[in-house]
Amino acid sequence: MLAASEGSAGNGVLAAAISNGMVSLMHRYTGRGPVRARTTIDENLVVCVLGDTLTKAEQTLVEAGRDKLVLRGRRAIQDALADDAIALVTELTGRDVVAFMSNNHINPDLAVETFVLAPVVVA
Repeated sequence: MLAASEGSAGNGVLAAAISNGMVSLMHRYTGRGPVRARTTIDENLVVCVLGDTLTKAEQTLVEAGRDKLVLRGRRAIQDALADDAIALVTELTGRDVVAFMSNNHINPDLAVETFVLAPVVVA
C-alpha cells in the first residue's frame, strides 16, 4: 500500500509520485520493491519511509542472526542507487538535491530515504 503525506507543502500528488518512484527504483535494484511507502514533503525536505523492504534471501540471513551482513549489503545497494534516487527527486520536484541520506532498520523492516533540497530562490 503506497501512501502520501502532504506535509506543509500540501502536495500529495508529488509525494505519491516520489513514493511510487522509490518503490520502482528499489525493485529495479533488488528484484523486489517495498510493500509500503510514505513520502512526506516539507519546505526543503523530502523523506520517504519504505516498509517491508527485505528480499527473501535477506530475511533468511536475518533469521540466521546475520543482521549486520544484511545492513552492510543494503548500505551498498543504497550507495549504488543514490544517483538514480537523487535524479528522481530532482526531476519530480524541479529542485536540486543538496544532500541525500539513506538508512535501513531490520526489526521493524524499514528503510528511510531523506533528500534535502536547495532553498527556493525568490527573485
